[in-house]
Amino acid sequence: MRAAVFAVGLMLLVAGCGGGSDDGHGHAQPSATPSAVPSVAATAFNATDVQFATDMIPHHRQAVDMAALAASKASSAEVKALAAKIRKAQEPEIATMSGWLTAWGEPVPSPDAMHHDMGDMGGMPGMLTDTELRRLGAASGAAFDKLFLTLMIKHHEGAVETATTAQAQGVAVKQLAGEIVKSQTGEITEMKALLDKLP
Repeated sequence: MRAAVFAVGLMLLVAGCGGGSDDGHGHAQPSATPSAVPSVAATAFNATDVQFATDMIPHHRQAVDMAALAASKASSAEVKALAAKIRKAQEPEIATMSGWLTAWGEPVPSPDAMHHDMGDMGGMPGMLTDTELRRLGAASGAAFDKLFLTLMIKHHEGAVETATTAQAQGVAVKQLAGEIVKSQTGEITEMKALLDKLP
């Protein structure tokens, strides 16, 4: 009898703490946790949320890889500072979205499954191709600055497009999607201004 009471009490405690539901596919909802980036509240989620996180993780990883090149290859201090800002913003978001997928019982894209050529196949908008990444890796100095800004603008525009859709159609990722739209739209404006200053 005591075991039965304990079990019922535990179920009520879990329900009270989580306050979540599922999306009709039996996925449990993660509870909100403090984070530097938005966490998923104890709410339902849908297929758009899962697709957003699944696509945005490799997209962010590619941006982080691009930004890492700037530390040694860029000649402009402003480009280096911008690249550092991009890394600082997107690395925690990768961790957050990976946590969401895990909590939802969905697979997290592996780092070696970047699929750089997704952009050529109608996948995640803005993804650079292997050819573009090789060009960026081979460049240095002023040539790197110009190519980095050009490609990162394209990359950010793809992220903004995807995040805008998630804002409209998602459930659990609306806050993060909105922050991505806001921050990356601002960075696009910044990068275009820097690009105009280059010789």
